[in-house]
Amino acid sequence: MAEPVPQADAAGPGTETSKDRGQWSSEPAFIFSMAAAAVGLGNLWRFPYLAGEYGGGGFILAYLLAMVVVCLPLMYLEVAAGRLAQGNTVHTFRQVHPAGVWYGWFVVGLTTVITSYYLVITGWTMGYAVDAVRQQVRPFADFSAGYASLLWLVVVLGLGGILLVRGLSALETFSKAMMPVLLVVVIGLVVAASRTAGWEQAKDFLLSTDLSALRDPTLWVIAFGQGFYSLAIGQGYLVTYGSYIPTKTNVPRASLAIAGTETCIALLAGWMIFPFVFTHGLDPGEGSQLAFNTLPRAFEAMAWGAPLAIAFFALFCIAAFSSSLAGLKVILSAVAEEFRLRHVKAVVVVVGVMLVLALPSALSFTPLELSIGDTRFLDWVDQNVGGQVILFSGIFGAGFFCWLVPPSRLQQALGTDSRWWIARIYLVGRWLPVAVLVWIAVTIVW
Repeated sequence: MAEPVPQADAAGPGTETSKDRGQWSSEPAFIFSMAAAAVGLGNLWRFPYLAGEYGGGGFILAYLLAMVVVCLPLMYLEVAAGRLAQGNTVHTFRQVHPAGVWYGWFVVGLTTVITSYYLVITGWTMGYAVDAVRQQVRPFADFSAGYASLLWLVVVLGLGGILLVRGLSALETFSKAMMPVLLVVVIGLVVAASRTAGWEQAKDFLLSTDLSALRDPTLWVIAFGQGFYSLAIGQGYLVTYGSYIPTKTNVPRASLAIAGTETCIALLAGWMIFPFVFTHGLDPGEGSQLAFNTLPRAFEAMAWGAPLAIAFFALFCIAAFSSSLAGLKVILSAVAEEFRLRHVKAVVVVVGVMLVLALPSALSFTPLELSIGDTRFLDWVDQNVGGQVILFSGIFGAGFFCWLVPPSRLQQALGTDSRWWIARIYLVGRWLPVAVLVWIAVTIVW
């Protein structure tokens, strides 16, 4: 992958601008880089626990429909928009309309909030990876009994800051190499799970669909939110990564490959975790700590559990860390380019802000148990910002693009002559915001 290198201009040497941006070396390089950034906690951590909370098979069906009907067209749109504008998220929205700068900063702010608690969970994976090497993997209740969440947050942010200063090409190359290994380990765990006593119960849970549950609007909101979360829609990732796409890239083809990879890993994560959940009599609706409570017990019961635990949690940590760095890059790109800051100064500012914003999420899984009502702060932010606000950002950002950018310009950025894709994108992008506004109005009236 060709590392995007900030160029100097009149603002001073070492200052990042939106001009003369680097490019991915090829379409496969973009696919692997975007997949490495997005395949992480959204698939291995968030998808299983939401499936557990919202009924298994019903949630999965709603999720798959959301991905095919809405999420894919919006993914194509954001990648193509980034390719057109050739700049950070704020710059991209400004290119569409001068007032778009405000919406661009809203998207960057949303990514900042999401990344703040994402960093905390990345710290959990790092702590579990270290514990696995020491052969002291503990249930999550024991792990969070002290201030481990806070300690590992500081470690993750420190390492992230160092890598952001020095450049990410080595880490990205390493992450791309590790993703196939992670996939192999996950498949191995699915095979191991298929031999447990809870396999049949897990099959019923994941494949059986109560059609009456599909009448619940909350299920659809959560499923669409997870689709947006999984593909990083409405968060600036796709716009930022799309701004580095090579000229000959076919955006629908590349995006479909990324979305297929994301979906397969999310589904495999469910088949990996739930057989162990039912085998050990755990609650599938346990929430955000589901994987961290289930897998330690599973590894402990396996003959080769110790080395498998090391492999899984180390690779889980790499995937999560890569995704966290992608979020930090979205924020860093906007801060550095919009405020004309030198690279190192921008990194210090971003790391400092993220430390402050991440503290409440970290403290919610310590003896302080910082909460909003009966919900831990991290869980509350994930349920609200990581779901509903992402939906708002993705849907109305799509409307902003589709009503103001001519289809001919977007078709050129897609890298394909097919009118099918452009018609589908504009059908969803233009009319979904209208449908949502009508639905909200009807809901309020009735």
